[in-house]
Amino acid sequence: MEQRTYNQYCATARTLDLVGERWTLLLIRELLTGPKRFGDLQASLRGLGTGLLAARLKHLEREGLAHKITLPPPARTPAYALTEAGEELGPAILQLARWGLKWAMGERRETETFHPGWAVLGLRACFNAEAAAGLRAVYEFRVDDEVFHARIDDGTIEALHGPAQHPDATITISEEAFVSLTGQGLTFADAIESGAASASGDSEALHGLKDLFRLPPPRTRRE
Repeated sequence: MEQRTYNQYCATARTLDLVGERWTLLLIRELLTGPKRFGDLQASLRGLGTGLLAARLKHLEREGLAHKITLPPPARTPAYALTEAGEELGPAILQLARWGLKWAMGERRETETFHPGWAVLGLRACFNAEAAAGLRAVYEFRVDDEVFHARIDDGTIEALHGPAQHPDATITISEEAFVSLTGQGLTFADAIESGAASASGDSEALHGLKDLFRLPPPRTRRE
């Protein structure tokens, strides 16, 4: 299949030539949180057919944005990971997420799928670095069967899939309640206070959670 192009000698147009096709940026979004197997990507991107997924992955490989790897033991299975060039798209995708939280989210539509694992990148998108100054803590989040964690180190964040080895605080919330938080622009602290989520662990870490992740107040694009 011939790659479509804007035929413009412009950095924005050249970038869109590479990542502007449908599903491409979402594939990069998935890989920003670590290597994924073909089946992992299929599970996270429902609606993307097997053939199109394979074609998009080949495109990313061909353009030097992703490459094949073998996962370390005990998995030892083929997977896809971003190259340096692919990783550098991270800030742009996070900025798109921040814009979307403010201007595009609103309530969930009946036809829309949701995967709790997407919150791993969401934690980075709504991270409040100022509130994290001087804070060092590991938070584990359990959204139904999905587990992920965030390591906060004096104004920086590392968010990853899977459980934390030694979490300072653990937050448990249902997928339904989590989706409701996102749609209303509320925080984990709000959910804990209302009883929609439960929390356990170090009191100082739990106190620091209050302003750590801030969703921008939803705005309407038509006023």
